[in-house]
Amino acid sequence: MASHGVRVTQLSLGTHQGTHLDAPAHFYSSGVTVDAIPLERFYGPACLVDLAPGGSLPARTPISVEMLEPHREKFQAGARVIVRTGWDQMVGKEGYFTDLPSLTLEAAKWIAEKKIWLLGLDLPTPSKIAGRPVHYALLEPGVEIVLLEGLVNLAELPEQFILASFPLRLVGGDGSPVRAVAIVE
Repeated sequence: MASHGVRVTQLSLGTHQGTHLDAPAHFYSSGVTVDAIPLERFYGPACLVDLAPGGSLPARTPISVEMLEPHREKFQAGARVIVRTGWDQMVGKEGYFTDLPSLTLEAAKWIAEKKIWLLGLDLPTPSKIAGRPVHYALLEPGVEIVLLEGLVNLAELPEQFILASFPLRLVGGDGSPVRAVAIVE
């Protein structure tokens, strides 16, 4: 500042840190990249599926179809669905990346069949199942659900809100940091 009169900061970070999104190119070599995902996927009406009202799911809880089924009406084609598990309370604590609740493969396939546009989670990743079959099911060509991971403060949200979650325009990008905001009237 003293010598040039301006401040310029250099950033160096991975595309899958903190609150971020996964594009299909994260797991598929010919998958859609961040810059090719239509912007309307990142902004518009969204709904909250609260799997742990007033609390949080226990560590390593399998998130099953049976847990999602009561919320079936929210998983409509073109929907933006945000799933709250309460796991964001573990950010920065031991076990955050290793003991998280995880979508089962059956639940991922159930969600994929619904053709939603975006699935947001307060988890650092949708599942810890070895081989990452959940990611493959949700991101595969023809399904291509945007995965918004690492969300926080979901307990403060109403059931319906407007979501703004734009990524950086990373040409050829497999993911991007996101500043996710809920607009509540």
